[in-house]
Amino acid sequence: MRRILLLVNACLLSSMALADAPPLRGNIDLELRTFTSDALDARQADNHPSAALELELYHSWNEGDDAITLTPFGRVDQQDSQRTHGDLREANWLHVGDGWQARLGVGKVFWGAVESQHLVDIINQTDTLEGVDGEDKLGQPMLNLVWLLGDGELSLFWLPYFREREFAGVDGRPRTQPRIDGGQSGYASGDEQCHQDFALRWSTSLDSLDLALSHFHGTSREPQLALGTDGGGNPVLVPFYPIIDQSGLELTAVQGDWLWKLEAIRREGFGATYHAAVGGFEYTLVGLGDSDLDLGLLLEYHWDERQRQASSPFQNDTFAGMRLTFNDFQSSELLAGVIYDNDTQARLGFVEASRRLGDNFKLSAELRLFAEQSPDDPLYSLRNDDFLQLNLAYYF
Repeated sequence: MRRILLLVNACLLSSMALADAPPLRGNIDLELRTFTSDALDARQADNHPSAALELELYHSWNEGDDAITLTPFGRVDQQDSQRTHGDLREANWLHVGDGWQARLGVGKVFWGAVESQHLVDIINQTDTLEGVDGEDKLGQPMLNLVWLLGDGELSLFWLPYFREREFAGVDGRPRTQPRIDGGQSGYASGDEQCHQDFALRWSTSLDSLDLALSHFHGTSREPQLALGTDGGGNPVLVPFYPIIDQSGLELTAVQGDWLWKLEAIRREGFGATYHAAVGGFEYTLVGLGDSDLDLGLLLEYHWDERQRQASSPFQNDTFAGMRLTFNDFQSSELLAGVIYDNDTQARLGFVEASRRLGDNFKLSAELRLFAEQSPDDPLYSLRNDDFLQLNLAYYF
């Protein structure tokens, strides 16, 4: 707890010291993650307090045609030394020309359409230390060129350096059993992290339809895992990063209160060539019961032709959920859902809620449940890792 308090004090002093610099924004986040069952590994604790700081420095010139963005992030975790980490989420220069733009440095790019799984998203590495839902990403060194073409745009990416996925330490939770030892990571390319990756994406809007096609060639952001041993002879999972080619499709279509979504990929290099897709809809009931509430009903289906041999747990699964937007001054929101495995009846449930407190604070809560996981499911080792997470963030 002392390390967490020191981080908070340092954050406050830094923000005051930079008061005369270009506009600085950011947030300080206090987090408590508590688990409802005893861990499978006695070295794992039930309560994990931590604190995080994220800053954003933005400066533009040349009438807004040039801008720099700097977004450092850091977290101190009381239990897991691996989760005590820092990252440059963004550190880039943007230049906007006539019908084109260029971004150079460390950046974040999101591809995707559906709610329950970001199947197509591949530019940035997932920051698994921050959350289990794949929403958090590490900054990616890149050169990104974008051309505006009629109703769409073409994006080209040069990705000169690969970011390895980071994993929870011995004391971390949730984590796999046995744990993943990132220190033994292997690569298909002799260039390892310096393999030159490339990607392109074309996107367009046609009336109520948004369409995107993409292709990526380079080091897989998702590692393959093989059983090995650590220096003490204990069993661990060892990551291996193959070279892949992935073609992707993103599609969204609006029809009144209906929003239809689809993501699909074809991937070569991750074992045998395979196809996978996830698609569904969100139907919104606007002004529920003549109130200010909007209720979104979500239904999506996950398919992976590798079936039970898939590295992902979502190979024949159905997601059902609801999104409740209060449309109040406090920006109150709630998202809840369950992913059901149609083969094994395993369930992955979650609830996410947030609400602003005054002008500068935000309170968030997250519940994750792993139920009826079968021994051959990739999530089986998380069967005792149901947890409740509370976050109180101060924004400045």
